[in-house]
Parts: sequence; structure tokens; C-alpha cells
Amino acid sequence: MIAAWRFTALVITILLSTTLWTSSAFGQPAPYDRPVDAAPQAKNIGGGYITPEVQKPLPRSYWLEVLDVALLAAAMILVSWLVLRRRNRAWLLLVTIASLAYFGFYREGCVCPIGSIQNVVVALTDPEYSIPIFVTAIFFLPLFMALFVGRAFCGGVCPLGAIQELVLLKPVRVPRRLDRTLGLLKYVYLALAIWYAAQPIADRDFVICRFDPFVSIFRRTGFAHMIGIGIGLLALSMFVGRPYCRYLCPYGELLSWCTRFASRGVTITPDKEIDCGLCADACPYGAIEKNRAVRKSCLYCARCYASCPRTGPMVPTVRSEAAASPDGGRS
Repeated sequence: MIAAWRFTALVITILLSTTLWTSSAFGQPAPYDRPVDAAPQAKNIGGGYITPEVQKPLPRSYWLEVLDVALLAAAMILVSWLVLRRRNRAWLLLVTIASLAYFGFYREGCVCPIGSIQNVVVALTDPEYSIPIFVTAIFFLPLFMALFVGRAFCGGVCPLGAIQELVLLKPVRVPRRLDRTLGLLKYVYLALAIWYAAQPIADRDFVICRFDPFVSIFRRTGFAHMIGIGIGLLALSMFVGRPYCRYLCPYGELLSWCTRFASRGVTITPDKEIDCGLCADACPYGAIEKNRAVRKSCLYCARCYASCPRTGPMVPTVRSEAAASPDGGRS
């Protein structure tokens, strides 16, 4: 366990160091002299021209982008430790709230591995496009973590997953066949995102960013229909566990593929399992089959641990009852 964590930390450290060095060597902006003192205004242009709104959110300085990458890496390491080592859902919820506040509402959804899929596709298909090193790091970090410990990014770091997790009140179980059929939508969405991002610049479109259901909520602005879709998904999320993550998120499918190679992941007390089935009842995502976690589908919510009589809040009660019984709880 300790060796795996050290290796993961080493990989992240090397990636961040490479990011910083590459950005310093090649990522500096070219000098630019403004030819005029002020941009033409609508009254000077005429013809009914309307000045577009200022870009939102505004570009950030290089070191603030480095801070975002470092916070993303730290949050995923913390989530992995809380889930795999501590098996503690209470502290995980605090990280989830903090991630939603920072990556969601403060950074307005811009630290986004999901949308960076399109940047990577453009960089691979258009030789004239230079992908920002910040976007590259944001895209690869969660995938590297998934290769070692599973979908830690989904657990309490992704603001899209966090906002759905926090509104889940009374989950209903989706029939297995329907759940798998709806899961195919992720492949369709991923294929469309790659197709439109790979088009020539005149026809190129970043559909993931344009149809992100929650970015308008994070930025408190946007088209009314997109805000409505986001609110509708949140309403659905009160009863269906993370519908966007399970049925639409294209990056989640990439994480699922990487998780298949992970040496560590959520396990249901394999050494002391009593096969009571409480963990399966507690999982709203259909990620537990035959009382064992399915890592590629596990979203790191730790609800199984919270419900477990071996590791959850019931432990002190179980132990005290066992100690009080005449046979020590062996009957």
C-alpha cells in the first residue's frame, strides 16, 4: 500500500515538474504591441453592431493556473486516502463541498478534464493548434490517478459529480438492463465530441463545452434553456444517482477504461466480509455486484463504507453488543 502511494506521488510530481519546465521553456507568450490605444466601439462601427460581452471567466496568470493543477492533484490524493485508507464518507463529503465551491462556483467550471478532451483531439488533428500545457495537465492527471487507484476524480473532486452527489436524497434503483442501455449514450456523446473537434477550423465545434448542463449554473449566466437543462438534471439527481456521470459524461468513460488497470480500488472488506448485502443496498450507482465492488463503475462515494457494520458508523455498536453477549458475539 505504502509503495503504491509513493509511486503515485512520484508520477504526479514528475508530471507537474515536466509541466512547469515545459511551460517555462516553450509556453511564454510572444511580445505583442497593440497597434491602437482602444478597440473600436459600437458607435464608431455602426450598422447595428453590438459589442460582445467580455469573455467570462477572464484569463488567469500562469502561476494561478499552476495552482489549479496543484490543487487538482492534491484533492485527488486526499480523496484516495479518505476512501481507500480511512473509508470515511463524512470527511469525503467535506472535500466534495470544497471542490464544488472552488472548482465549480469559484473557478466557474474551467478546471475541466471533460472539456479538455476536445483540446486534445484538436492538437492531434490540427498541426497549427498548440494545446496549452495547463489543459494538458488537467486532462491527464485524473487518468494517471485512475491507472493506480481508480476514479478518485469522480469521488469528490469533479464539480459536476459533486453537485449531483450533494442533492441525492432518496435514490431509486435503476433496472440493470436499462442502466446498461443508457450507459451507451456516453459513447455516442464521446464520438460526437471527437468528430466535431476534429473538423477544420471553419466547422469545428466544442460540443461538450457548449452543452455542459452545469456550467451555466456555476457561472450564474448563460442561455435559459441550458440553465433549465441543468436544473432538470439536478432535480433528477435527487432520485437517480448522478445521471450525467453515469449516462452522459464522456470523460468518465475514459476513466473507466483506465481503472481496469488499477492495482488499488474500492473493496468491500474482503478479509472480513459477512455478505450482509447492506453495501449493495447503499450504492445508488449499481457499482456493487454479488456483494463486491465493480471498480470501473465505482464513483468513490464511500456510501458502502458508511453502511458497513464492519467499517461504518455501526462498528462501535456491533462491538459493544458482541462484548456484552455471553458467548462474545460468536453465536
